[in-house]
Amino acid sequence: MSRYSAAEIEAKWQKAWDDAGLFRAARSEGKPKYYVLEMFPYPSGRIHMGHVRNYTMGDVIARYKISTGHNVLHPMGWDAFGMPAENAAMASGGHPKDWTYGNIDDMRAQMKPLGLSIDWSREFATCDPEYYGQQQALFLDMLEQGLVYRKNAVVNWDPVDMTVLANEQVENGRGWRSGAVVERRELTQWFFRISDFAEELLDALDGLDDWPAKVKLMQANWIGRSRGLQFAFSLVEGLEGHDRIEVYTTRPDTLMGASFIGISPDHPLARQMEKDNDELAAFNAECRRMGTSEEELEKAEKKGFDTGLRVRHPFDTAWELPVYVANFILMDYGTGAIFGCPAHDQRDLDFARKYDLPVMSTYAPANPGDDFALPEDGGDAYVPPKSEKVRYIKGFAGDEMQTGEQGIDSAIAFCEENGVGQGVTKFRLRDWGLSRQRYWGCPIPVVHCESCGVVPEKKENLPIQLPYDEGGQPIDFSIPGNPLDRHPTWRDCACPSCGAPARRETDTMDTFVDSSWYFARFTAPRAKTPTDLEEAEYWMNVDQYIGGIEHAILHLLYSRFFARAMHQTGHLPQKAIEPFNALFTQGMVTHEIYYTTEDAPMSDWGRLSEVDSLSEPKRVYRYPEEVERLDDGTFLKGTRQPVKIIPSAKMSKSKKNVVDPVSIIGAYGADTARWFVLSDSPPERDVEWTAAGAEAAFKHLARVHRLVTGIATSDEPANEHDTALLREMHKTIHDVTGGVESFGFNAAIAKLYAFTNTLAKSQAGAQARQQAAAALVQLMSPMTPHLAEELWAALGQQGLVGQAPWPVADDSMLVDDTVTLPIQINGKRRAEISVPRDMDKSEVEKQALAADAVIKALDGAQPRKVIVVPGRIVNVVI
Repeated sequence: MSRYSAAEIEAKWQKAWDDAGLFRAARSEGKPKYYVLEMFPYPSGRIHMGHVRNYTMGDVIARYKISTGHNVLHPMGWDAFGMPAENAAMASGGHPKDWTYGNIDDMRAQMKPLGLSIDWSREFATCDPEYYGQQQALFLDMLEQGLVYRKNAVVNWDPVDMTVLANEQVENGRGWRSGAVVERRELTQWFFRISDFAEELLDALDGLDDWPAKVKLMQANWIGRSRGLQFAFSLVEGLEGHDRIEVYTTRPDTLMGASFIGISPDHPLARQMEKDNDELAAFNAECRRMGTSEEELEKAEKKGFDTGLRVRHPFDTAWELPVYVANFILMDYGTGAIFGCPAHDQRDLDFARKYDLPVMSTYAPANPGDDFALPEDGGDAYVPPKSEKVRYIKGFAGDEMQTGEQGIDSAIAFCEENGVGQGVTKFRLRDWGLSRQRYWGCPIPVVHCESCGVVPEKKENLPIQLPYDEGGQPIDFSIPGNPLDRHPTWRDCACPSCGAPARRETDTMDTFVDSSWYFARFTAPRAKTPTDLEEAEYWMNVDQYIGGIEHAILHLLYSRFFARAMHQTGHLPQKAIEPFNALFTQGMVTHEIYYTTEDAPMSDWGRLSEVDSLSEPKRVYRYPEEVERLDDGTFLKGTRQPVKIIPSAKMSKSKKNVVDPVSIIGAYGADTARWFVLSDSPPERDVEWTAAGAEAAFKHLARVHRLVTGIATSDEPANEHDTALLREMHKTIHDVTGGVESFGFNAAIAKLYAFTNTLAKSQAGAQARQQAAAALVQLMSPMTPHLAEELWAALGQQGLVGQAPWPVADDSMLVDDTVTLPIQINGKRRAEISVPRDMDKSEVEKQALAADAVIKALDGAQPRKVIVVPGRIVNVVI
């Protein structure tokens, strides 16, 4: 028997697959197609165990589908534009392009040893001019269709990175990368009209049966459909151009509890007034430096500025309400103005108490006897669910009992009847701002001409490529701002329409654009148009999409919009407007965190992390390979310096609790890494990487290698144990197949462990054992493909196991010939018997009465009754 040498086996079979072109995808009308895709990676330069787990899951599905006769597309590419490359260029003096492509080469070299069933001939990076040139063509088509437009908008501006940030990229009022205090600026930006599709994108979620419910809920909340009332408060004394303030509210049933009007610092009224009021201008400027995510607005101290303006309540002209500029109101939702009802909104209540404004309840709990402090008497805001019945004490329903939803409908109807506003449906989803003021992104293909205005570039001039240098000199990325703004030979051009001197658009596209259509490009990555419709018609949709829950909202929502836009512009068939048939969101790979405290050697102090609090000692985080566990504790290797352990958390470079897949593959082989990340927990949950777990996985694979190579040369004759082994084989085929099809990889592997033990102990003849071993090898092949190929050949099987048809369970072998029946004596289980499944009831009764426990209990007497339930139980009544 040969020793299990993962390094030799894996290199050998990867070459065999490449030579056979096993994973090259091509249309084949006679075979059912299957498109499996993992969310493509950012080329940071190193793969991590999360990559290994993600891609192995997709690989198992791809290999299984190949074995079941499908024509499989399983591609790989790189999400390659973005700020990290520019930051690296700033730090090193290099170029983002060189950094990115160098990292791609490194990561490809790290990924290939995993033995993934990827069609590498379809590989591309989003920073390839061939790719982003077609993205520019899509932009022009979308511009022509009215799906893209340009307008002034208030944006989050990072003054260090000198670029626009999405709300989600502002953390505690600071840029997520630079840490600089973010400013609110008004800039001219390009937008996709995603809000036009809001209702369709929301309603279509109901048809995504193979998506996780939590992802669909997250998208539904993000789109945010609401029914409300839009109306206006008239100003007591108007300003030039302003005599009313438009308001949208989802709770018009609380209108009689209004206490104040709040407007955004970016509201046109606030902007007009700040021109003549330095104090207001300073307040607005402070507000514009705040973060704009919901979480940050919720946490921030509520501040306001009394403008001195007053408005009349629409149902009582003598009732005047003050107008405040408030720091918790955004211009890009509703109308940028609200009425505050402090009794029934905690945010409004905090504001009202700070500025001594009235608090008036409009409804109370259904049961007046409930222990309840009204907000105006010092209690919290009363905010019942809309489905809960409340007693309206002031409003449009008299003293009726109504649910909040009924009260809202009554309020809208009353207001419409009395000419106060109109019921409307709005969506939280805003149009997608795609402009970014940076170099390393896809250039927006338009030109600005003094005579012609904004002019689309001609398609024959695409791609508009990024300049690599500047007049033969390297671009200096250390200078703040967008290098494209100061690059005269690239920026200055001729107008495509009139030929006069003009300037290129120097904003580039948000990198979410790059990842919003790559799945479609994979169907024809070398096409001279964004897609080849014949190829897209064949390969789309993605049958199985796999990726992290962190992409549940923006990436998936933008991709769904893009698929619709690509259909509207003629680049995708109708069936592809929902591009992902099934979605799976995998858990993370975690690891313990190790650290030493400030008594570390002085040479290590340069690696000290920031302290978590002033009272804590400084920490030096340690890599797992720096640590050893001894009987009396955990220490730095070669020292007696104690190491503290934090329970497992997501692998993080900053905490150094990372495991290098390359070193794991070098030590144990790719199959061990694959087996372990699939076996330890359900794939939707986190998996903890441990050295002991990896070692155990390797030992098991080595055991399988010894077992199967031994069976391959065995020659025992057939015997009475053959049927039992083959029956277990068919049960394992059935269970493993179900596990793979349902993403229950850990359950499938548990069955394979059990069957390995069964095969090792079996006394069946050689032929039955070899048949069972071949089935074991095939069932393991999606998880451990290299070892499976080696053992398939050792068993004398023909061809590659990766091309062999998947084994099919014989249903007749899934039912045992015998059944074990418990025997109850006077209702208590006392024994059991094994009998043929089809044995006559009278014979079962005889067998039960012959059991030692029954004979002892009867003590020579006859039973009063014997009840046989076939296949279930025997009851003996004494």
